[in-house]
Amino acid sequence: MDRPKWVAVVTGAIALTLGIGYLLLVQFLDFRGEFLPAPVSSLGLQMLTSYGNGGI
Repeated sequence: MDRPKWVAVVTGAIALTLGIGYLLLVQFLDFRGEFLPAPVSSLGLQMLTSYGNGGI
């Protein structure tokens, strides 16, 4: 097999591997369930209120 064909085959194999890996990752993340936001208490209410009042 000459070099251009070899490069095309390797590039195609890498592309397929990345595509399948991405699909598996998305399925795994979707399988974990609904995304829940962080609790408000962990956001630092003091910082949020100072920005809301025009402070700093």
